[in-house]
Amino acid sequence: MPTPLAEQLEKLTVFIETGGDVLLAIFVVTLMMWTLILERYWYFSRVHPRDLKLATETWRARAERSSWNAEQIRRQQISEMQLQLRRSLAMIKTLVAVCPLLGLLGTVTGMIEVFDVMAMVGSGNARAMASGVYMATIPTMAGMVAALSGVYFIARLERLALHRIVKVKDALVIERGEACAVG
Repeated sequence: MPTPLAEQLEKLTVFIETGGDVLLAIFVVTLMMWTLILERYWYFSRVHPRDLKLATETWRARAERSSWNAEQIRRQQISEMQLQLRRSLAMIKTLVAVCPLLGLLGTVTGMIEVFDVMAMVGSGNARAMASGVYMATIPTMAGMVAALSGVYFIARLERLALHRIVKVKDALVIERGEACAVG
């Protein structure tokens, strides 16, 4: 008697075979997308707090935090933190956008196969045509589901990055005083 995991793997294999090679490409793109999404969450929860603490300690250790030079150093630190916070977000957006396009590619190639079979066999067999259309639409569904799974998380990650950038700016405070005449 097969285990539930073996049954699920068999169903997944049949699903991928039904959808064709494009479905495998959608799976690979989705895997890459989710790897990047999980990496970003790991960065926000584990690495960024340490980076922010180090930047804040470095900033507070400065004897002087009000001159034009201090402002430039602050800008550099903020810019470096922004780059780290936004890293991979554009790639995730791209992968989200590619998923439905791959699904459409799978549908078009599947429909070409259906028309090829219809040309060989004839269009009298409605059951064969329905089966072919079913096979052709699976990649579209898979591409849309994969894209939708990423849309929510990319929006959330972008909001999280913006929020963290504001925190960085708030942590690295310029001390305004009479010494800061250039500006």
